[in-house]
Amino acid sequence: MTTLSFEAAGAARDAVEAKVPGLVRDEVATRLLAQDPTLWGPDAEAEAAIRLGWLNPSESSRPLLGQIRGLREELAAEGVTRVVLAGMGGSSLAPEVITRTAGVDLTVLDSTDPDSVAAALAEDLASTVIVVSSKSGSTVETDSQRRAFEDAFTKAGIDAASRIVVVTDPGSPLDAAAREAGYRAVFNADPNVGGRYSALTAFGLVPSGLAGADIEALLDAAEDTAEILSGNAEDNIGLALGAALGGTEPLRNKIVIVDEGSGLVGFPDWAEQLIAESTGKLGTGILPVAAEPGAPETRSDAPDVLVVRITAPDSEALPLGNQVVVSGSLGAQMMLWEYATAVAGRLLGINPFDQPDVEAAKKAARGLLDAQPEPAAPSFTDGAIEVRAEPGLLKGADTLEGALHALLGELGTDGYLSVQAYLDRRGQAGLEELRPQLAQVTGRPVTFGWGPRFLHSTGQFHKGGPAQGVYLQVTGVPAGDVSIPGRPFTFGELIAAQATGDAQVLSDHGRPVLRLNLLDREAGAAQLTAAVQGLSKGGN
Repeated sequence: MTTLSFEAAGAARDAVEAKVPGLVRDEVATRLLAQDPTLWGPDAEAEAAIRLGWLNPSESSRPLLGQIRGLREELAAEGVTRVVLAGMGGSSLAPEVITRTAGVDLTVLDSTDPDSVAAALAEDLASTVIVVSSKSGSTVETDSQRRAFEDAFTKAGIDAASRIVVVTDPGSPLDAAAREAGYRAVFNADPNVGGRYSALTAFGLVPSGLAGADIEALLDAAEDTAEILSGNAEDNIGLALGAALGGTEPLRNKIVIVDEGSGLVGFPDWAEQLIAESTGKLGTGILPVAAEPGAPETRSDAPDVLVVRITAPDSEALPLGNQVVVSGSLGAQMMLWEYATAVAGRLLGINPFDQPDVEAAKKAARGLLDAQPEPAAPSFTDGAIEVRAEPGLLKGADTLEGALHALLGELGTDGYLSVQAYLDRRGQAGLEELRPQLAQVTGRPVTFGWGPRFLHSTGQFHKGGPAQGVYLQVTGVPAGDVSIPGRPFTFGELIAAQATGDAQVLSDHGRPVLRLNLLDREAGAAQLTAAVQGLSKGGN
């Protein structure tokens, strides 16, 4: 039997006590179970009507289990044991947390950084199968990665079609093209599930199952949880978590999510994408902050911050101050958080199933790729770092540390800092250590996202949520570029356009953006780290 626990204190407890009785009176639980699209108002009804399949994962997912197991056995018999996933957003974050929690290997390629792509291509192609996951079937990142692997297989004398597995919606351009090309397998996902709610559909299950995770147990736990959440009762944990997330008054819209030994490896990153893309729109929303145990934000008494602690099921941890403590198995937690996010959307008065601002950065990047403009000259260069910013932001600063001071000077008392690293998240993993340092310096929540994957998650909140953020974008000159067969641009040109396009859209929305380009990645990263440490010593 699935076990879930939930405890709330302070403002979170007040929100549960204030909002859950109304949710029970409105029969939200039974209406959700019945997939009632009217729960989020008339403006959301059409979208919600085709986005609620996640509430019954077994209908479309159970039949896949045997197919996935059979394909895994076939591949293993051929010596194909390395699984690479080309996917973005929900297509990559769910399989990553599933496989890391299960302790099985999955190479997740959710980047267009040339160094990241080159590293994935260089490792043992002879034993590799690539899973290409794209709901729309036209995602530029995954299409580019597929092209690169197909070309590499062919050049290595490997039948490329036999090493490519596709996950996509039925009838998508990729669905038709993959079948025509004779790829090893094509799995169709439930079209009535949006990408960020797709953890328990083919998008989460196919790559995870091929890598060796116990996806049947995951599905069992999710189904048990759906039953637990189906009752209109004030002890419904899903209603309570939804109320804590979206029902505090005034709204605590910075949700700091901390894993405290839950065993769910990387869960806050998955929840971050789910919540930010679902709620950040119409000038409101919830900004999830994936943080470390003991992070500065966990000690904050700011009126816009709520801390959620993810603990092990046998933990005796209790919430302190304005906190929530949640525990449960991975399948149970995934269903719980999808449910609670939908409930929070109702309380916020928004449609939790659309993402109106995600396309803006994609459109800007496509325009830059088509036009191929010359890059603008940097505002100045300091050591190994080029600095770019709108003229009014720098206020005369001509050093890296001065530019950082200028950006942080724009941070309001209700604001947040978003660090966006368009780099190799394995090669430059140490940059993540800047997150808690900057949180300590600013006294405000700080998010850290690897580009371009964050564009498919917190990128929606950056543009559609409240105008409270300041943005530090970090790019870098790669060791070498990688071509994209059949395309007039390289991976280096693609990621540069994605970074420039997003910065352009943020600026158009009046958001302060400081852009740092590392001319030498190692030296530049060391220089940036030293500059942040200098801020810490000198105070902001």
